[in-house]
Amino acid sequence: MEYVSTRGGAGAVDFEGALFSGYAPDGGLFMPQRIPSLAGDTLRRWSRLSYRELVKELCSLFIPAGTRSTVSLSRGGSCSRDLIDRAFNRFRHKNIVHLSRLKNGLNVLELWHGVTYAFKDLSLSCTGQFLQYFLEKRQKHVSILVGTSGDTGSSAIESVRGQKNMDIFVLLPKGFCTQIQELQMTTVIEDNVHVFAAHGNSDEIDEPIKELFADVDFARKCNLMSLNSVNWSRIMVQIAHHFYAYFQCAPSLDTTPLPVVEIVVPTGGGGNITAGCIAQKMGLPIRLVAVVNSNDIIHRTVQHGDFSLSESVKATLASAMDIQEPYNMERILWLLSGSDSHLTKTLMERFSVSKSLKLPADLHRELSKTLRSCSASDEDIVRAMQRCWVENHYLLCPHSAVAAHYHYSQPDGTCLHQKFSRFCFLFSTPRCCLAPASAAKFQDAVLRAGLIPQLPPEITALTAMETRSTPLERGQDWAQALRERIEGAARRW
Repeated sequence: MEYVSTRGGAGAVDFEGALFSGYAPDGGLFMPQRIPSLAGDTLRRWSRLSYRELVKELCSLFIPAGTRSTVSLSRGGSCSRDLIDRAFNRFRHKNIVHLSRLKNGLNVLELWHGVTYAFKDLSLSCTGQFLQYFLEKRQKHVSILVGTSGDTGSSAIESVRGQKNMDIFVLLPKGFCTQIQELQMTTVIEDNVHVFAAHGNSDEIDEPIKELFADVDFARKCNLMSLNSVNWSRIMVQIAHHFYAYFQCAPSLDTTPLPVVEIVVPTGGGGNITAGCIAQKMGLPIRLVAVVNSNDIIHRTVQHGDFSLSESVKATLASAMDIQEPYNMERILWLLSGSDSHLTKTLMERFSVSKSLKLPADLHRELSKTLRSCSASDEDIVRAMQRCWVENHYLLCPHSAVAAHYHYSQPDGTCLHQKFSRFCFLFSTPRCCLAPASAAKFQDAVLRAGLIPQLPPEITALTAMETRSTPLERGQDWAQALRERIEGAARRW
């Protein structure tokens, strides 16, 4: 198993090479050269596994045998089990993730039982363990550069805080995160954690990051890497969400062909929906729905083949999804074009210049066959949160409410389950909504819905803690400020 760039201009790398990379040297993203295919018998066997065991099985498919024995990701190796078990040892729920079966057929897969109450804890905790293993083995230091629209930054920080082999540099968009999201980053006082509060939106903070990764000499000298979902390791672990959701919601696996489950995926940068597309390619019988907020570029791309920026990023209640340039769409287009790197390179370079792209008709048809899509306004989000509370006394975060909005807008999400539940189960496709974050992180949205926030003590304590961050003002050279701090950390190492 080797990894190749979606744009075809970089040499193949092994898992370790993909792990320590951000963008590929040609500007593309790394993807497995071959997607493993799973037989029905394998899926039936896997259906009995816990989430933790599913992650181990999936990792073993994507990590080459030689490296796998080094990291012991094989079934017989104890070190990999230690790495993944160690990654999940700070999760609050015994099952790591949990499915809540609510009224009117609403199944909510809670992916937020990690330290920061967000789904990114799942993949980043594993990635942090993989990184530390290789760094200690190679006696090497890396500089991790991360842009965040809300949850990535805190999850990335928690995955590497206090580690001597890594310095992490996080850019957050000041005023675009919730207070809790910001505090989860700025209250981590560690020598290897450097938080920058930039006066710009999520797309604007991506620009200096791209500039530094494009400076190949600088990136090589400082061992620069990313923990955003441009990093393949995150996508790899997130594939497990879709398998676990399927096994939890499929009525029976005794039939041939296996039943289909619809998985509804709230998405901003496109990492989770990319993982779903890969799971589908592996043979998992799922129907994917990409759901977005008012920043609807993915929805427009699926519906009309229109991969074009709007005039500006809209601030919404689902703030972690306030993204206009979903970089993982490049992986999806590469996957659905039959790994056509020449086409992918042409399309992405055209988009980079014009910020507007019309997909070729055949590629758009393939995308429309693979994904459904839906967008939700703030009003839709509020209504979904209110309805879920009234029917279940269950608080949804605004991102999870985007998925619930889709569910409630479908015929079998309304009266059919109430009036004909005995028959509806037989004739409708089971559906699972992925819940990326806890409502506890989004008090403003909960209050906007007229509901009462429920705050765990760990989150309440944040407001009394010391904070530390470096401001980046408009007009300042953000790339240069980052460059100087990164070089300083590399020199200290």
